[in-house]
Amino acid sequence: MSEVTGGTLYLVPTPIGNLSDMTARAAEILRDADIVACEDTRHTRILLTHLGIERPVVSYHEHNKKEAGPKLIDALREGKSVAQVSDAGMPVVSDPGADLVRLALAEDIPVVPLPGPNAALTALIASGLDARQFVFVGFLPRTTANRKELLDAVKRIPFTLIFYEAPHRLKETLKLLLAALGDRQAVTARELTKKFETFRRSRLSALLEGLSDEAPRGEYVVLVEGWQGEAEDAGPDGSWENEALALAQDLPIKEAARRISAKWNRSRREVYQFLLNNT
Repeated sequence: MSEVTGGTLYLVPTPIGNLSDMTARAAEILRDADIVACEDTRHTRILLTHLGIERPVVSYHEHNKKEAGPKLIDALREGKSVAQVSDAGMPVVSDPGADLVRLALAEDIPVVPLPGPNAALTALIASGLDARQFVFVGFLPRTTANRKELLDAVKRIPFTLIFYEAPHRLKETLKLLLAALGDRQAVTARELTKKFETFRRSRLSALLEGLSDEAPRGEYVVLVEGWQGEAEDAGPDGSWENEALALAQDLPIKEAARRISAKWNRSRREVYQFLLNNT
């Protein structure tokens, strides 16, 4: 027996690459919903065909949401069920579905979320960065002023930062992150769950340099180490070298290197080698 109820908005995640990641429950909702609302009808019809599903599909995306949203709300008020999907992954996250949810809630229409694939979390758990606390930033704003404002707001957050980026803007974004956040540990992940899934783990400067060897392809998740108390906190006359030398007078070199590495966002190996050569 289907769980789909009339007059309900269902938020249905779809695979981010590997079609086998579609859950049985998500497929059931798509099969039984009166309407499937999606960003790209051609893209979603490919998925529905793969699943053997034939349902009415309507376009709902960033550029038509002001017109399409109220029409979907009218259908919901008439007792129809609507399954909203994005092109890939979790709807609402960096997706116009957020506006549809707000419209539905304003009309006291039930909203039912389904768990499922998500690029940000998929990349995070394999990144090697701290996954206990993180901030999802998503796509950076297009204007320079808004990008600067956003990066200024997050640069001192001590949690892993997660960004989305298109391949043709990846190089520019890595430059912006390096300039705004410093040369932190970072990870790029692309083609998640697909055959050519690729993770690169290094500092932002090295990831940026590596782009000259290979043209970016596929959608990217960029993860950046959270704020560790970088050099700006030591004052204009401070330096990690001076603090390292002072700390090494009271602590073993290995422990001094660990503390300086964490505070100043420097490579532990670099600090350790500096202390070996200068103490």
